[in-house]
Amino acid sequence: MAKVLVIGTGIAGITAALASLKHNEVTVVTKGELGQGSTEWAQGGIAAEMSGPDGVIRHAQDTLTVSGGIGDANAVRAMCFEAAAHVRRLQALGVQFDREGEELARGLEGAHSNPRVLHAGGDATGAAIQAALNRALRAAAEAGSVELIENHALVDLIVDFGRVAGAVIAPHEQGGSSSLEQSRELRADVTVLATGGAGQMYSHTTNPLGATGDGIAAAYRAGAELVDLEFYQFHPTYLAAPEGGPGVLISEAVRGAGGTLLNTDGARFMQEANTLAELAARDVVARSIVAEMLLQPGTPVMLDARPVGDAKTLAARFPTIDAATRTLGYDWSRNPIPVSPAAHFWMGGIATDSHSRSSLPGLLAVGEAACTGVHGANRIASNSLLEGVVYGERAAFAISRGLWNAPAANEATVPLHYLSVPARVEADDFSGGTNFQGLSDPENFSFTRAKLQKLMWQNMGVFRTGADLQSASNTLEFWRQVVPAPSTVGELEDLNLLELAFASVHAALARAESRGAHYRVEYPHVSKYFSHRFVCTTERPFRAYSAHL
Repeated sequence: MAKVLVIGTGIAGITAALASLKHNEVTVVTKGELGQGSTEWAQGGIAAEMSGPDGVIRHAQDTLTVSGGIGDANAVRAMCFEAAAHVRRLQALGVQFDREGEELARGLEGAHSNPRVLHAGGDATGAAIQAALNRALRAAAEAGSVELIENHALVDLIVDFGRVAGAVIAPHEQGGSSSLEQSRELRADVTVLATGGAGQMYSHTTNPLGATGDGIAAAYRAGAELVDLEFYQFHPTYLAAPEGGPGVLISEAVRGAGGTLLNTDGARFMQEANTLAELAARDVVARSIVAEMLLQPGTPVMLDARPVGDAKTLAARFPTIDAATRTLGYDWSRNPIPVSPAAHFWMGGIATDSHSRSSLPGLLAVGEAACTGVHGANRIASNSLLEGVVYGERAAFAISRGLWNAPAANEATVPLHYLSVPARVEADDFSGGTNFQGLSDPENFSFTRAKLQKLMWQNMGVFRTGADLQSASNTLEFWRQVVPAPSTVGELEDLNLLELAFASVHAALARAESRGAHYRVEYPHVSKYFSHRFVCTTERPFRAYSAHL
């Protein structure tokens, strides 16, 4: 029997935990209340071919096409062929997928060649899956099969003689004000990171406030390999609140059902951008929207949902979106609504193999915190929930076979090329130079999360240039030099975002081409010289965030 520590309670984390219960002692840690992660926010569905091998092969082909040539074919095939079995497992847990008569309803979403996306509650698939998983985990905790620790954040991984031996956690209060002095150790034979992505690097994001890259940053500090950090997906259709407050993600399923995108003249523009029009891959749609906004200038484009149906149809098919848009003062059954892209999903993360093992013995990663290779340079719609459940189960399989002590074998179908960056510059090097973004303004010498988010949105957004990336790198490096060591969980979250932003910007600088979600204005085409994945080897953070490193 092994001591298993799972950190994170989205679809990937809970799947790994539940599948590990039979022969192991399992502890689950979650940053907030159970289920307060990105899974619950998922409006889209779960892509799964239930029609047999031919459909599964097409699903794998579509996924690899969207991946921009660097998706791991073996990882993709494993995910697609195991999808149907996991849908049935979710149904057994109580997830009620939408039906058309006796059959499961199947929706069409961007870049899928045929309808294969399953939904629950219309646009509440993530919430339905999360609720079922929560019930199962709560029941296991009440039965004494698992220890559940809520409202605790990951501080660091414990590394003993080159292997991960557990984690340091600290109480997490709203606003991140809890002190790191309250940290404590949780020792384990195997640690599974399911802590999600880092959408809070950006000022405009569909991610919850807790998406601060805690697990990826902790793995990075511990010495794990990170890969594909330059590939950050921007969801094309995000509705901002009129007062600039939190907005609403408008699911791709709306466009799959017939919704169209219009410019300020009321004309469609996606037909000229791509033969699939509004159902092109997300990177294509996001870039096309930004390009149209630049012509407007800066005004959001409009999403016209009226072709989908009348008010009753929209409310029945997309109840969550319908309620949210009306709360913000929009009646999308009568008028098109303004939308623009927002940071959504990180294809990169902790490099893992086909059984979710990282490069460090004792450490596995699943969900958005991991980079399995199934997304490559761009994620096709509704594959994220599928990846989470498939590779969460695969992590549990590796644990059951005692495979956690072996570092992950490199199973990628393309070689991994290592990226090195210069050592830290000295503070004196920043004196007066105009090449450093914002540093001529004394106010920007201090670091805040808001400044980081603005910098990343402006310099590493949908369109990127070498000059903007270099300027961002210089600023981020300066902040790394001057930021004080954290004393609270909130300050640690900010530093996690800073370190991951620095690493991702360097990856983007190194990729002098345009591929998938990474678009370099001065290198607009795919280059055969970059048909590989970068493993990040930037200098590790120069301050330890706990005494356990």
